[in-house]
Order: sequence, then structure tokens, then C-alpha cells
Amino acid sequence: MSYYDIALIAIASFFAGATNAIAGGGTFFSFPALLAVGVPPVVANATNSVALFPASISSAFAFKDELKEHKFKLIFLGLVALIGAILGALLLLHISNKQFNILIPYLLLFATIIFAFSNKISLFIGIKNRVKSKTVHIILSFILFLVSIYGGFFGAGVGILLIAYLLITEVDDINQANALKNYLSAIFYTVSTVVFLSAGAISYKHLFIMLIASTAGGYYGAKFAKSISHKLLKKIIIIVGLGLSVYYFK
Repeated sequence: MSYYDIALIAIASFFAGATNAIAGGGTFFSFPALLAVGVPPVVANATNSVALFPASISSAFAFKDELKEHKFKLIFLGLVALIGAILGALLLLHISNKQFNILIPYLLLFATIIFAFSNKISLFIGIKNRVKSKTVHIILSFILFLVSIYGGFFGAGVGILLIAYLLITEVDDINQANALKNYLSAIFYTVSTVVFLSAGAISYKHLFIMLIASTAGGYYGAKFAKSISHKLLKKIIIIVGLGLSVYYFK
């Protein structure tokens, strides 16, 4: 690798870790950077997932105090996320990225719209009153399961999907949603790491650089997310979502 390649990957990975901690969408930085330095798409996708694994852990750790308030939710949400992510990661090994890439911009745009209007949607369907219907809980769990499959398969913008889901179904505060989002993202990346390492679909020379840079970005991004206003954070998330949508529509 040239010094330019190393610098590009390091900077992109730092912003990927930070963006994932704040709003999701870190893949927007790191995945294209790997492609730009000549890494094949499938290997780039797998390497990117493994590289962002420590950043997801450090981001979740930075929100440890917020997570303590949801210790009973963590088990159920985590189990659904684990099963879905396993299926998604295995799916990646059997379906080409090219086929799934067609759906990515539509999913990201949909997630961004859902997030932008999450409060109004919540009030409309009455979930902010925490409806206890078993049917509602089953439907919501299935939605999280589908999001988890996406997170294990590719995951670009999965943070936006998670925050939209969590604000509608679980919590009212955006920092609480961010904490749970980082916890679930950590599960996605852990599963992806195990599956992709086992399959040998990794570029190790790029991985080492990305691990260091993305972990630092994840920690400082989570700290930054807790220090800014909720309105500003929501605007950042929407901008990231729209940016991802435009990028993947190209």
C-alpha cells in the first residue's frame, strides 16, 4: 500500500467509527475507501464489517450509563438482533453484493423518512403509550429481526433504521435510542466478525489500519453525540441518511 492508501483508509475509518456512534452510516466512508484502493467489493464489505467491530464495542461502552436503564430490554432486543444478524451474515456469503446493492438506496431513503417523522408516526399508531397487544409486539419484533438481517448482511445506514425503530417503539429520548442502537450494532458487528473471519473473506493488511482508526473514531464519536443538542443530532442523522441515499442511487 502507498502512503496515500494508508492515509485514505485511516481517515475514512476514523469518520466511519465516529459516524456510526453518532448517527449510523459509517460504511458510507469506509466501504468506498476500500474500493478506491482496489479491494474487491465482497472482500471490502467483509473487511469493513470486521474493522468496525471494535468501534461498535467502544461506542456501546461509552453509553454504558444509559444502557443500565434498559437492562431488561437488552436481553430480548439482543437475542432478536443476534439471530437476525447471523442469518444476514450467512446470506452475504451466498448472494452477490451487486444484487443487494439495488435495494440499498431505497432502504436508506425509507429509513431516513421514518426517522424524520418518527414522533408523529409514534403518536399516530399509539405505540408511545406502549401498547401491550401481543400482536403488536410480534410485529415489532419481526421488524427488528428484518433490520438485524440487513445489519448482518451489509449494514449501511442500519443505525438510522435502528434509531427510527427504537424511537417509535422503545424510548422517547434520542440519547437513549442512541445507546440502544450502539448496543445492537455491536451485536451485528460481532456476528459479522465471527462469520467473515471464519470464511476467510478478509484483507488483513487493510484491516489492521482500519481497526485502530475506527475504534478511536467510535469512542470519540459517542462522546460527541452526548454533548450536542437533541435537535442538532436529529438533523445530523437526517443529513447522513439523505447523503447515503443519494450516494447509493448513483
